[in-house]
Amino acid sequence: MTNMLDTRIYASLFCSLFILIGKISGTTFPEAQDVKWHSFDFKTLLMWGPKPTNYSYTVEFSVVGENRKRNPHCIKTMNTECDLTSMLTELKKTYSAVVQSEPLPGKTSDLVEFPYAKSEHFCPYKDTEIGKPTFSIEVSKDKRKITLHIKDPISAIYKDGRFLNMRDIFMNDLKYRVSYSKAQSSGKRTKDTDSNQIELEVDKGESYCFNVQTYIPSRVQAKQLGEQSSTQCSPAEDRPIYIEYSIGVIVGLIFLVIVIIAAIVGIAVFCKRRSSSRNHGKDDGL
Repeated sequence: MTNMLDTRIYASLFCSLFILIGKISGTTFPEAQDVKWHSFDFKTLLMWGPKPTNYSYTVEFSVVGENRKRNPHCIKTMNTECDLTSMLTELKKTYSAVVQSEPLPGKTSDLVEFPYAKSEHFCPYKDTEIGKPTFSIEVSKDKRKITLHIKDPISAIYKDGRFLNMRDIFMNDLKYRVSYSKAQSSGKRTKDTDSNQIELEVDKGESYCFNVQTYIPSRVQAKQLGEQSSTQCSPAEDRPIYIEYSIGVIVGLIFLVIVIIAAIVGIAVFCKRRSSSRNHGKDDGL
């Protein structure tokens, strides 16, 4: 019984010593943490942490179910991000990636398998965030219609000597959602368009303010809308003051003008009387 206990103690000590030697020799490395995809307008980065000290990282990725590949810029790197934009060429496919902890360049290790951390699945077509579109405003001659001309956001995908825009990639899947209201109103309306322009009927002469964002109905609801554009407003037609302002504001302005005129007249009369009084005093002295 004693011999068996001694054997267990020695075995435990041996294992502890082996692990300690492994750590001292640098053959064990921490796993990467918080491995995530970050993609905006199809510029796609894989990001993770922490910053390495005496080890490096290697990124491997693949279409789900296929063999893994490597980006030559992300092998034994000290960085904590890897740009995979140019390598995710099949935009509608779903990808996965792993970040492997390895020895520093030029160093070796006795580990058979290196620690690694997996990413979630990612599909560029379904998951990339889409930035702000831009647009111009055209008001009809009769002031009763406004047409918005929308310009497609540019992607980070380079093909055939140019960067593709969102219409090139999404084609008929791409729509735009327009939110608009009168310039002095808080009530908003929305309207969708399949094309890059939309015509809206408006009240004649009123100024309207607009926002535009991409809208892709084929995506899950949380990812259907892109980033909202900057607000632009149409010019307002010059209108009579009684239309532009409420009766209360107009009455208040009239009252203020009367008060100012009365104050000026009162001061003038007071000054004149005081001057006359001084002149009479001088005459009496003579």
